[in-house]
Amino acid sequence: MSQPFPLSPAVAEDSGGNVSRETPAAGVAVAAPDLRIGSTTTTPYEDYVQASVLTHLQHPLSDDPGEMVFLVTTQVMELWFTAIVHEWCTAAEALRSDDLTVAMDALRRSTYELEALNAAWKPLARLTPEQFNAYRSALGEGSGFQSAMYRRLEFLLGEKSAAMLVPHRGAPREYAELEQALQEPSLWDEVLRLLARRGYAVPEAVLRRDLALRYESDPDVEAVWAEIYAGPQESELVRLGEALTDVGELVWRWRNDHLVATRRAMGSKMGTGGSAGVAWLEKRARKNVFPELWTARSHV
Repeated sequence: MSQPFPLSPAVAEDSGGNVSRETPAAGVAVAAPDLRIGSTTTTPYEDYVQASVLTHLQHPLSDDPGEMVFLVTTQVMELWFTAIVHEWCTAAEALRSDDLTVAMDALRRSTYELEALNAAWKPLARLTPEQFNAYRSALGEGSGFQSAMYRRLEFLLGEKSAAMLVPHRGAPREYAELEQALQEPSLWDEVLRLLARRGYAVPEAVLRRDLALRYESDPDVEAVWAEIYAGPQESELVRLGEALTDVGELVWRWRNDHLVATRRAMGSKMGTGGSAGVAWLEKRARKNVFPELWTARSHV
């Protein structure tokens, strides 16, 4: 039977380190990479992924071996924030164009990314206070609430706050990006504008609200979603609501996993960077993302 893809000949290396390519014996198919690809300084993989940059960004400040895991895990989280922000910006732009197919695809991808983000807590979720204390001082005044990319993620969810730009005043690029995101419609704003264009009674006060302020739940928006959910279950708006609910649930799980990991590692002590630690995270964990999607279910 013929092979569906061409196979490379086997690669051999002699004692002097010279690479040669061998022809396989008759009837034997051997697939091997072409080790000659790449220049003397890099490879096409490195050019595309920039792996050497990523793998040399860790600079522990203590002698504790656990700090390396903390650093890598935190940096992995930042990369997932970046991917998720990209997906939600894609979804928001598609909703503005009434392209629910592209929006739904982006939202669905973001749920897989949120699952991976949440799984990133596992290396840190069982830290004892003593283990965390071994390198906690290396954080200094650093705290997760200072993450610019996580702040953009929260802004896209409608959790707007001009005060949260303050920590980034010394970083012009991040500050400008956050300032722009503060003034732009959130993902939820774009959803409500879509519903209004479809003829649903989204209040003008909601549509014309100050976008730089935190979104507050509205009973008339709740009624709109109750109407949608009481209708045909195969409708694209019900499917959109469920995709957003999946996102909201995973964000809620992220916040709770953060709370539990922090509570295990440091109890109720003051958090780094002057934050209230567990008390702050408990407050965040009680908030629902896309609130009317949850409350509307009581009226269907």
